[in-house]
Amino acid sequence: MANEAQEKTKANSRLEFNIAISYSGRRDITQACQKIAWKVQHGSLDSADITESLIEQELETNCSTEFPCPDLLIRTSGEQRLSNFLLWQSAYSELFFTKTLWPDFGEPQYIEALCSFQERERRFGQRIV
Repeated sequence: MANEAQEKTKANSRLEFNIAISYSGRRDITQACQKIAWKVQHGSLDSADITESLIEQELETNCSTEFPCPDLLIRTSGEQRLSNFLLWQSAYSELFFTKTLWPDFGEPQYIEALCSFQERERRFGQRIV
């Protein structure tokens, strides 16, 4: 099914859909810090040069330069937590929670999530004045 979905969508260019299997947000951040620490220890990087951008570059999930962070994170199964998923990348993501289980999540639920997203005012951490 995954190969079929990939084949059907290979020409798509407006939406990125990521499924993470056996992914750990904490592990992703930890390994990024380890890579940076190695560079500092071996002299190829000064600790003063460590920035959010550098950390982001070292994340395993930094596979997309055009859309590095999700605008909308949909959490299925009625759980209201991130469950260790895209912890760094979700800092300014809008969250949508649904009781629908993942295998049953379909177009009606997706449209509901998108409608909810469209009603929100994105501030990216800034206050409304």
